[in-house]
Amino acid sequence: MLLSIEHSIPRIGLVIAGIAIAACSGTPPNTATVAPTVAPTVAPAAEASPVQAVSPNGTARFKQTTIVEGLERPWGMAWLPDGSMLISEKPGRLRLLKNGVLEPTPIAGVPEVMSSGQGGLMDVSIHPKFAENQFVYLTYSAGTTDANQTRIARARFDGKALQDLRVIFEVSQIKSGTQHFGSRIQWLPDGTMLVAIGDGGNPPVQLEGDLIRKQAQNLRSRLGKIVRLNDDGSIPRDNPLVANANADPAVWSYGHRNIQGLAFDPGTKRVWATEHGARGGDELNLAEAGKNYGWPLVTHSQEYAGGEISQERSRPGMVDPKVVWTPATAPSGLAFYTGDRFPTWKGNLFAGGLVSQDVRRIELDAAGNVRSQEEIRIGQRVRDVRQGPDGLLYVLTDESMVS
Repeated sequence: MLLSIEHSIPRIGLVIAGIAIAACSGTPPNTATVAPTVAPTVAPAAEASPVQAVSPNGTARFKQTTIVEGLERPWGMAWLPDGSMLISEKPGRLRLLKNGVLEPTPIAGVPEVMSSGQGGLMDVSIHPKFAENQFVYLTYSAGTTDANQTRIARARFDGKALQDLRVIFEVSQIKSGTQHFGSRIQWLPDGTMLVAIGDGGNPPVQLEGDLIRKQAQNLRSRLGKIVRLNDDGSIPRDNPLVANANADPAVWSYGHRNIQGLAFDPGTKRVWATEHGARGGDELNLAEAGKNYGWPLVTHSQEYAGGEISQERSRPGMVDPKVVWTPATAPSGLAFYTGDRFPTWKGNLFAGGLVSQDVRRIELDAAGNVRSQEEIRIGQRVRDVRQGPDGLLYVLTDESMVS
């Protein structure tokens, strides 16, 4: 269902819209009839260390209103120039929300996906010049549970179906298991796109005789990376590792576990990413070209079975996170707010949380350090957060237990 949330503080007038779905049984979740509470918090950031998870110390009231329901495992959303919305459903459907009404028939032409565990149809994005070329981009897992990969496909959307779909990029290594595919898309002003790709999974999943998560430090691998691509899937000539004979030229940054949120600040040209840790240790990172973010050599996470993944929390030559969330929030979609509807929030990040069932409003200073965090309680697993063309914030929720 699509929810709107209205802030009660005068002249703020926050409206957040979100899409919630039923659990795996297909039974719609209950619609909230009262305003949930939100816990604003302030946690000043130190220059030398990441901000830790915050605790509630105050309240504010919001009202949630259902706008649309009936989606199954929604994952991503994108607006078309006419104001309608494309919504991806993890089982492998692409839906159209037009004039506030969900079209009953899914959009035809979507590729076959492997929908299992964390895999399926994931992000949907449109080309910055969609009005000219009608290009739609999808990220998804392809193959079987024993042999699969993350793919990126491009097609033309004629208003009813996807036409001329082709795979423009894929992870070259075939892996097993159903974990850690990524995979958000973020466009840059030069017309290239960043795509986050997960590290492939938790122990005991292996690749090439070792734990697959170690591929995040392998520059020849696309696992555990952010890749940068031209709009046709080719490799930009100015990618940071193009001249490195021992690196895949698509790699833009590395040492990532499982990024599911990417956002771009058009003022400072900064790229922000939210990343799942293992047992705790979720991160907000300022992502930069050519940088190493440490996973799994440096981490605040613990093994799911108990014990340390690494005793190192920081290392020279590796980038420290701006925020560490322990206990885990299971961060998902991420938005950088540029609108005028909420002028006091311009320049803030909004990070969704699957486990925390909230949206974290993150205030930044001019240098890109975190000044404070505020928990906006949603009460359902937040899968994506986006700023709409109307300047409002939209929240996509998913009541499944798989993250």
